[in-house]
Amino acid sequence: MRVKRDRVLLPSGREGEREYIMHPGAVLVIPMLEDGRLVLERQFRYPLRQVFIELPAGKIDPNEDPLFTGQRELQEETGYTASEWIYLAAQHPCIGYSDEIIHIYLARGLTAGQHQRDADEALQIFEAHYQDCLRMVQTGEITDGKTIIALFWLEKYLQGSWSPQS
Repeated sequence: MRVKRDRVLLPSGREGEREYIMHPGAVLVIPMLEDGRLVLERQFRYPLRQVFIELPAGKIDPNEDPLFTGQRELQEETGYTASEWIYLAAQHPCIGYSDEIIHIYLARGLTAGQHQRDADEALQIFEAHYQDCLRMVQTGEITDGKTIIALFWLEKYLQGSWSPQS
């Protein structure tokens, strides 16, 4: 990631400066077991110095396809692999100060395996039904924005009211 400062022409005709973070992009995976439970993680996040409940996610490596990133992150963080991948949507979480994009995939047909976490990743993996996850959003147990948006997309997709973005 890099921080950039650009001189820009504002709608008023005046010049100004805009600072923003250039981000390589990321992928979030919604790992869904056959019984409707989701694989989630509890992870300590240093900036807020607390543990958050999140869906697996990670940054896209240079020249890496987002689907491959999702497959890699799911296996590294949880040990699971998936036989079915559905691209649901993309979101821009920080449009005021970053060019980051997060691609959201639903992963089904899960097979358990051994995780391969980075040395600095201390995760606790657990499972919860997606309805319970929505309740955790409502009660404030889940506050991570990317996870909330992904759960919202999942709910609409499972209800049949939204189709995946292309």
